[in-house]
Amino acid sequence: MTFSNPAGNAPAAAAGYVRALLDLLGPRSPIEVLGELQPWLDHRLRGIADATLRRPETPGKWSVIEVIQHLADSDLVTGFRIRMVLSEDRPALQGYDQDRWACEFRYREVSLSQALDQLRGLRMANLHLWKHLSPAQLERVGLHSERGPESAGHLIQLQAAHDLVHRRQIDRIFAAAGVRA
Repeated sequence: MTFSNPAGNAPAAAAGYVRALLDLLGPRSPIEVLGELQPWLDHRLRGIADATLRRPETPGKWSVIEVIQHLADSDLVTGFRIRMVLSEDRPALQGYDQDRWACEFRYREVSLSQALDQLRGLRMANLHLWKHLSPAQLERVGLHSERGPESAGHLIQLQAAHDLVHRRQIDRIFAAAGVRA
């Protein structure tokens, strides 16, 4: 499955996209997978030139810098969604156009240190909350504008699988640039 989630096709493709994400995660603990991202990035990015980090996989695709900033913004969105689910009864969870965010928020211009710092802070705060949720809290539901009802636990699973998708993407970008793992 190609992990593409374009905004204009999101409602129609949502079920397949979610199924593919959950298949990728498999039986792994979402909290453990989420905790792996920062050390994985620290190791993977060590010694890589800024020009390489800014080179997209192919024209029209994201660079590593853009992927990392997307991961940070995704943590921002998922953290907010879960906080809404925990504090309100069946809140609306708005979808968003990730490619428009990348363009409007100038992901391409962000420094690596800024993107990593943002991701690190958001991930630490989110993991601290998510590790301590009760079974009842994990079952609380919000209504996603494209995917329908989703529990806090389900959102955490999707975020973990999302990390795995983008780890693969970073490896593909590096492979296209001739960078060895």
